[in-house]
Amino acid sequence: MTPRGSIALDLNYYAQLLKEALPRVVHTEDENDRLLAEIEKLLAKGEGNLSLEEEELLELLTQLVEAFERRTYPRKKASPAELVSFLLEQRGLTASDLWPVLGSKGRVSDLINGRRQVSKEQAKKLGDFFHVSPAAFF
Repeated sequence: MTPRGSIALDLNYYAQLLKEALPRVVHTEDENDRLLAEIEKLLAKGEGNLSLEEEELLELLTQLVEAFERRTYPRKKASPAELVSFLLEQRGLTASDLWPVLGSKGRVSDLINGRRQVSKEQAKKLGDFFHVSPAAFF
């Protein structure tokens, strides 16, 4: 990617790209799908093969899609139990793999079943074990 500000956009070419893509604030799934198709066309050219104007258009389209998806599909924060279960599953581990980390089968069971909150010490141990920030468990 070319550093911003070091090369001026060819405004005629950029205007042509905008005219073809017709970017606008996304309000529907159909509009989102249309912009995603435009993004795919640009990405198909391959990294390093886009003109500065195409890079600018790609960034604009990406921001429009991301804004729509943030509004349409808000993420809820996972509980510590959900997060631990997810991390175990993603790594092909079982609850028994956490026994040495948290100190006992009972503590692990209580955590995974949502009966126990994570202490600061446990969050640090879980963060070290899973290689994530301890803050994720609060």
